[in-house]
Amino acid sequence: MSTTAPVVFDPTPLTEPVDTRGVREWARAHSTSGRRAGASTVVYWVIVAPILAVGALIFMWVLVAMIGMLFNSVSGSGYSDGVSVPTILGYAFFLAVAVGSPILFFRAQRAKRTREYRLTRFATANALTYIPQLKAPALPGMIFGQGHDRVSTNLMRGTAPRFVEFANYTYITGSGKNQSTHRWGYVAIKLDVPLPNIVLDAKGNNSFLGSNLPVALGQQQRLSLEGDFDQHFSLYCPAGYETDALYLFTPDIMARFIDHAAALDVEIVDDWLFLYVGRDAVTIDPATWAWLFATVQALLDKLAQWARWRDERLQTDASASAIGVGAPIPGLAAAAQAAASTVPFAGTAPLTPPLGVAPSGRRLKQGVRWRTTLIVVGVVVVFWLMQSGVMATLLGSFLR
Repeated sequence: MSTTAPVVFDPTPLTEPVDTRGVREWARAHSTSGRRAGASTVVYWVIVAPILAVGALIFMWVLVAMIGMLFNSVSGSGYSDGVSVPTILGYAFFLAVAVGSPILFFRAQRAKRTREYRLTRFATANALTYIPQLKAPALPGMIFGQGHDRVSTNLMRGTAPRFVEFANYTYITGSGKNQSTHRWGYVAIKLDVPLPNIVLDAKGNNSFLGSNLPVALGQQQRLSLEGDFDQHFSLYCPAGYETDALYLFTPDIMARFIDHAAALDVEIVDDWLFLYVGRDAVTIDPATWAWLFATVQALLDKLAQWARWRDERLQTDASASAIGVGAPIPGLAAAAQAAASTVPFAGTAPLTPPLGVAPSGRRLKQGVRWRTTLIVVGVVVVFWLMQSGVMATLLGSFLR
């Protein structure tokens, strides 16, 4: 069995000095190539042009007003016309806003272009492909089915011989004043075969309210494993798939997850392995990339043995004759087949496609967050008691 030598991790583009002219040329090339032209045009005419026009008008008006006030002060008229120090300070504030707003806007745009320029060069140096944005990614993980306005940004993809994607991800829940934006970073790894839906909830990133995952899982699906694995993860697998989970999570696999992914939540669903982190995964921080690359490489070295798993339930379950594992991602198969010869993620060639997973093993059953529910109910009860005066009466009776 031959393996492909991994590309040496090169974080230099993330930290080396950036040539301003090179960034401008890169931005101009991407704009004219069509990747950013539409967005750039809209941003300019909807945001930049109005800001410049209003800023210029405010600047001229405030400048003329301040010159007039200074002239009156020097000529001896003082503040007899009703002009006061607060008024002058107000004009100065508007002047600062008129000048500062465009400056801050252009600085933010320049920082964004520089960041994307660095990420593009980092991707090239590490045999990856950089994609600025992808709306509504067609992935089956739990975070991708929540809320609305789902967007993946700063995607980094490696395709040979196993598809791996690093990205940041946001979605919005609620609406109006009650809407919230949820931010995640993720790593998506294509597996050789579809597997049962298994979740490893990392205990290190949970809060006093419980799991940080966006979906509550039924506690009856929790499986305890040997060693100190349970100190780092809570493992959930579909009922009846306990033996299969033990087959997949052998001691050497568990050791890899403990050593490299203890700070990440993990989900296996269909033929995907997802690593979730509650912050950006794609950054210009070399330490973050070193950690993610080491984690992915450590896991991929062991994932080949999962390709031998088969769901024996399909042999007796006639209803599973047409199973499927979800809609294919456009272009993914072609990208995998046209993969380059070297990437940072070495693996083995896929084996013969498997039969799949029986319906009972494809998705975990959701549960209720009892700890959060009890805390919320307790707060509501205490608030009602305080508002109704019952709390004061009880305290008065107790203090007597």
